[in-house]
Amino acid sequence: MILQILLLLAGLALVVFGADYLVDGASSIARRFGFSEFVIGLTIVGMGTSAPEMVVSFIGAIQGNADISLGNVVGSNIFNTLLILGATAFILPIGITRENIRRDIPINLLVTVLLVGMLSSGLSRWEGGVLLALFAWYMWDSFRKGVQAEEQPADGSTPRKVWISILMIVGGLCALIFGGRFFVNSATYIARALNVSDKFIAITILAGGTSLPELATCVAAAIKKKGQLALGNIIGSNIFNILLILGGSALITPLANNGITYVDMAALLVSAIALVAACFIGRKNQLDRLDGALFLLLFAAYMTYLIIKL
Repeated sequence: MILQILLLLAGLALVVFGADYLVDGASSIARRFGFSEFVIGLTIVGMGTSAPEMVVSFIGAIQGNADISLGNVVGSNIFNTLLILGATAFILPIGITRENIRRDIPINLLVTVLLVGMLSSGLSRWEGGVLLALFAWYMWDSFRKGVQAEEQPADGSTPRKVWISILMIVGGLCALIFGGRFFVNSATYIARALNVSDKFIAITILAGGTSLPELATCVAAAIKKKGQLALGNIIGSNIFNILLILGGSALITPLANNGITYVDMAALLVSAIALVAACFIGRKNQLDRLDGALFLLLFAAYMTYLIIKL
């Protein structure tokens, strides 16, 4: 037990260390090449922190277990928006640009609605191909519009050399992934030693564990006052999960929906709608602490429902 506690703490330390280096390296790359921090968060950081979900979903698809592929993505996206973005906004309000409101956040809602529509009958291979094509278009369009799309705040810092920034990003991602794995494995062992049920472990530790990289990265970005990178990380991760991970999984093997309930789909849809509503109600230019608190309350309500249904 003592060894598992030490491994859990080591995993948390790796996650914190990795998030710090990833945010600094990604921010430096953005300044060096003239990309907005949002686009770097959307692409490099968003895809990198979604690596655990990709591995879990692809393995589930290869093994013919659609419930793992679908449940992992649906649960992760709910965690991302309601818990992680909510906690981040509660720590420090996140600024939103006109481009976020006009394009990125509505697209997040549209792909979520598209997924919910497809879940009624499961995902076929051709639907997986459509999702992958949409992903390719969105990444191309994001990079095209992300060059000099926004003025970066002058913080007096000079961008690092490219190779140093790349090493920081790769090293940070590795620390996040391995640290998250240490944390999940150790937390699962401790929970089972305390006679906690496997279903509860799956809903809490395992579902939250694959989203731990996003949580650590967003909190680190918020502390460093890089809210656009945090927002890009969440939106990028959500879109990456639906379009690339589920698209790729469905291309490997058709995904029949046997385990995702209407309540799960409703929670996923509500999370995307809540993000849109937070941006448009009152015509604000930021996600403030009130928005963060509301997101966290919605997440708590969903988790309470899941626990009661165990």
